[in-house]
Amino acid sequence: MSESKELLEATVKGLKDKLEQLQTELNVKTLQLNNVNKPKLNQSTMDIIYDCVTEGIEEFDFSDSENYEFEPEFDYDSKVVIGSIELMHKDYVAEPIIKLIENTFNIIDDTEDEDNK
Repeated sequence: MSESKELLEATVKGLKDKLEQLQTELNVKTLQLNNVNKPKLNQSTMDIIYDCVTEGIEEFDFSDSENYEFEPEFDYDSKVVIGSIELMHKDYVAEPIIKLIENTFNIIDDTEDEDNK
């Protein structure tokens, strides 16, 4: 009986290890499958885009209170606090980033190619 129990425990452990290995392989293959139809982007291009995003964000004046809508609330201590803050001019943040990217890259209109497929 003891040998049978030990054999079953060893089998269960082996199957668990195999299951973990298969799950890891499944995760890798799922990631590869998800990336199949994505457009290719090399790391140096990604670095340039990252720099454009960073520079574009730096151009936005986050300290200008006119860019936000505040919703005041009363705290438990009867203090007025800000319940929520909403950025009102999201396009003002996106515009400089998009312009930097457009000025940095040679944008090729490939939408006609996509329409013909």
